[in-house]
Amino acid sequence: MNRREFLAAGSAVAALPALNSIALAADTTINVFSGSDNNIIDFWNNIVRPAFEKAHPGLKLKVIDAGDDNGLRAIADRALAALKSKTDPQADVFESFDARLPAGGIDAGLWVTFSADNVPNFGKINPRAMDIPQRLPYRGSQVLLAYDKSKLDPKDAPKTFEQLIAWIKKNPGQFIYNRPDKGGSGGNFVRRAIHEVNGRDPSKFTVANFSADYAEKSLTPAWALLKDLAPSLYEKGAYTSGNTQSIQLLSQGVVTMVPVWSDQVLQAMAQGVLPETTGLVQLTDLALCGDFSRMTIFTNGANKDAGLKLANFLLSSEMQSAIITEIGGFPGVSWDNISADLREKYKDVVPNSIPTFPGGDWNSAVNDGWYRNVATGLVRG
Repeated sequence: MNRREFLAAGSAVAALPALNSIALAADTTINVFSGSDNNIIDFWNNIVRPAFEKAHPGLKLKVIDAGDDNGLRAIADRALAALKSKTDPQADVFESFDARLPAGGIDAGLWVTFSADNVPNFGKINPRAMDIPQRLPYRGSQVLLAYDKSKLDPKDAPKTFEQLIAWIKKNPGQFIYNRPDKGGSGGNFVRRAIHEVNGRDPSKFTVANFSADYAEKSLTPAWALLKDLAPSLYEKGAYTSGNTQSIQLLSQGVVTMVPVWSDQVLQAMAQGVLPETTGLVQLTDLALCGDFSRMTIFTNGANKDAGLKLANFLLSSEMQSAIITEIGGFPGVSWDNISADLREKYKDVVPNSIPTFPGGDWNSAVNDGWYRNVATGLVRG
């Protein structure tokens, strides 16, 4: 834990009674680790941190980029070991993480259980966002399809996965998605294909039901579908290197349609990166995946109580509105807790449902399987 050194008071003034040096209490620094994209880390550094520190004098935030989910898992493993040895894990908060990991962590008491007792704003949370009580939802996002309305009439935009595949094949070279290990927009397009070949039933995939055999059985049909689709993609099988590059190709008119994160595309539209002719559509047979980002707090972190103040602050009207206006995300609280003007402005992207796909070992199975079976000519790096 980083703390500022205590500062001694200045020399005693001769006319005053002799005083010992007065130690000023150090600010408490909450170590927040994130594995999210740069736009989220920027949001924390530029919006959340100054607002929180202004509202809570004496508390500071330090936002640390953990790289990805694997980086967070390594820290969580360390924290579980620290819990057993009763030592400081050198971490307080995960910006977004699945508290089901590491295995045995919940039973061991690694994570704070959130409730109205320790988070006063808890009752504002959108019931659809609730998962397990060790995870506090504070923002949401979902993958949509963004397209160029000057090339594709909105009434003809595909509304089902079957229609989407048919459109891609009928319009070769006009669709692209990113490598699934390089960003969630392409990654969740791949996962939507997995859902498609498994009866459009997201409940078939959980952290707990992963096995190598089940993964092989359930994922293999999706690889065949995506392999068949590849020649109809941009440059007969090209894939972008991330979420941002997909948006750039759409903005440049190179392609007509790409999968995008709702928050990133709304932000790009607001900033003029994407033109006014950009349309958005969600599949109606089963939406593309997304989820709410849910923070976790270590019970053995040195600043657990300060972390709970941060959790409550994130659910405040100020921060929930900023999630919409600054990053185009969905609020973690129910929409009736959001101002009427914001509800009206974003009514077209308010989700009716957000299908999910588990992380953990499934991440490696999906990414490894895609490279091995679909993009066989790509060098992974």
